[in-house]
Amino acid sequence: MILTVTLNPAYDLTYRLDRFEYGAVQRVPVLIQRVGGKGINVSRVLNELGNSSVATGFADDAFAVEAARELLVDFVTALPRVRRTVVLSEADGTTTGLWEPGAEVADPERAMTDLRRRIGELLPAARGVVISGSLPGGLRPDFPAELARLAIAAGIPVICDVDGAALHAAVQVPGVVLMPNTDELLALTGVSPRTSAEVVAVAQPLLEAGVGAIIATRGRAGMVAVTAPGAWSACSPEAVTGNPTGAGDAAAAAVISGLAAGIGWPALLADAVATSAAAVARPVAGEIDHELRDRLIRQVRVKPVGGPTIQEKPCL
Repeated sequence: MILTVTLNPAYDLTYRLDRFEYGAVQRVPVLIQRVGGKGINVSRVLNELGNSSVATGFADDAFAVEAARELLVDFVTALPRVRRTVVLSEADGTTTGLWEPGAEVADPERAMTDLRRRIGELLPAARGVVISGSLPGGLRPDFPAELARLAIAAGIPVICDVDGAALHAAVQVPGVVLMPNTDELLALTGVSPRTSAEVVAVAQPLLEAGVGAIIATRGRAGMVAVTAPGAWSACSPEAVTGNPTGAGDAAAAAVISGLAAGIGWPALLADAVATSAAAVARPVAGEIDHELRDRLIRQVRVKPVGGPTIQEKPCL
């Protein structure tokens, strides 16, 4: 079983439009609404990949009941309400996201204590843990890092896919795997790397400080994995258009699945790139195009990354 932790879940609303007209009243021809949040989307993709998954974290009663209709869940119902996220998806592939903030937790210390206990009960059956997404109001930003330490102490691989102050705290967890995007890597290091070799250069001090691995997600430029055994880059051999909202969650699902199975980093990175692209091709987060993934995973080329003078061809 792989455990996912979503501290700030959401009702995901996707409005599919031919074209969004700013400042105009528009009828929405297609609306998709379902329970979501980054960790829940990771659980969905894990299930599609054939992995058993349990989603935990915070919710309110109604959200927990609705999520249980689709997934194996074990939430701490500490939220007074669950926020909404809105995606405007246009026919040409343009995507606009509107994220509401999370509700304020009434008793944060009790809520965090209850979730620590719940995760402690679930860890003995877990082969991997993914802690992802933003935090609701009232939680300490180091709480995801605290949960990551519990998994590391139990000898379980853990991904902390968070941002802001929570990401800075997660860097202090020895052995943790981080998956920052370009903006998050800039916030962590003060540098915006332009090439795979530059990603390795800025990530190396984080590994020397104790981080287990950095997987930098760079959109159409692909991904770079920086690990103790070595560093590799990979990108999709095809330009895939669609909804990129759940691409990072799909990548996290592929990575934790590979880590739990003991797959080597080059093969794991190829899977992450293919699964991420296969998520972009689907209209909503938490789904993948299996036919596209199967095709891409055979075509992705993973290259070792050397020194900063190496030239690389741009991805599609």
